[in-house]
Amino acid sequence: MKTFRIGGVHPAENKFSAAEPIKIAELPKIAVFPLGQHIGAHAKAIVQKGDKVKVGQMIAEAGGFVSAPIFSSVSGTVQKIDAVTDASGYGKPAIFIEVEGDEWMEGIDRSDSLVTLSDRPDLTDKDIIEKIRNAGVVGMGGACFPCHVKLTPPPGSKPEWVIINAVECEPYLTADHRLMLEHADEILVGVSLLMKAVNVDKGYIAIENNKPDAIRLMTEKAKAYPNIEVVPLKVKYPQGGEKQLIDAVVGRQVPAPPALPVSVGAIIQNVGTAFAVYQAVMKNKPLFERVVTVTGKSLAHPGNFLTRMGTPMSQLIDACGGLPEDTGKVIGGGPMMGKALLSTDVPVCKGSSGVLIMNGKEATRAEAEPCIRCAKCVGACPMGLEPYLLSACAQHQMWDRLEQEDITSCIECGSCQFTCPSNRPLLDYIRLGKSTVMGIIRSRNAK
Repeated sequence: MKTFRIGGVHPAENKFSAAEPIKIAELPKIAVFPLGQHIGAHAKAIVQKGDKVKVGQMIAEAGGFVSAPIFSSVSGTVQKIDAVTDASGYGKPAIFIEVEGDEWMEGIDRSDSLVTLSDRPDLTDKDIIEKIRNAGVVGMGGACFPCHVKLTPPPGSKPEWVIINAVECEPYLTADHRLMLEHADEILVGVSLLMKAVNVDKGYIAIENNKPDAIRLMTEKAKAYPNIEVVPLKVKYPQGGEKQLIDAVVGRQVPAPPALPVSVGAIIQNVGTAFAVYQAVMKNKPLFERVVTVTGKSLAHPGNFLTRMGTPMSQLIDACGGLPEDTGKVIGGGPMMGKALLSTDVPVCKGSSGVLIMNGKEATRAEAEPCIRCAKCVGACPMGLEPYLLSACAQHQMWDRLEQEDITSCIECGSCQFTCPSNRPLLDYIRLGKSTVMGIIRSRNAK
């Protein structure tokens, strides 16, 4: 069975919510929409205090090509435009909407009827990309890169395949797993749309083999799509990384930045993105809700929720029985790449794949000890870097050396820190070093 070649680790899976069907989360009383829910320029608010809005109405337009519009997930009155702390821990401008009823914009197809490409022979590649752009679809795996930008590769690049990331390698998270089990048909149409958008004849759906039910179902459904192949993969973290996934599925390795996945012929999209693409193109539905996993070892009732954007995470936690008494941290995302939340009132955004409640024992870091030069971090790094060296250089502010050591290739997966027997905060220092070096590079290129 396939997997990527360099590094990787095997954290405990802890998929407690895998058997829990997707439930519809209750509407919030106040919905909060940060204007920076994607990589690139923030969206620009086009509503004002006192405006009435409906579900699916654009409330912020894209701030540039690498940007995405934001749509209201609720109907009601704009309360204010103010700052809010989002899952990143930083304050961002946001639109606050007081919820009143649930009135949707006309033109959104809310039926369960499946619409396929054979029903829409008029759709061109440009039509598909334009609909995706206008619906505010971004990468749903966490990076939140605007989908239409990925589907518009730079001149000279020739896509050969669309690869759908359905591995969900982060421990605990099960939103993508449930989405495949409950919306396989829609996902396959979404994959077909993505393939048509970039004019390729082959699509792959990559699923780790800890989801045998999803592999069976998607393989059976894909029989109706001869150009789409389901690829089972060994369980190994961080297989959901773009470069690792390409290596696992088609055996090609992406060079260091500025090379992109399309440089070796691959367009990567998350399985949740494929579903959102189906809804945007075939149902005229903007991206304003997503499936969120809420889980944890001490949580009374872990689950998966179809959640409107802007809903406070505290509301989802309450729906699962509330915060356990032994809560140590609340993580936005999974334990490997997620970030501790400053507050449970952080709103669900486009990239909110999960809410993880960690107990006090899990959340407490062991005391860091001196490096014993075991090189386990080197063996675990899926990018072939030397994490101990990058961390040490960042501690000593050796920015030129960090650039020489290719720190910008780090995908911040946390495999190095996970495997370190001395409990060194490797990733913390590497993140500091990477952000500093990238800032230096940007400043240099701007001159």
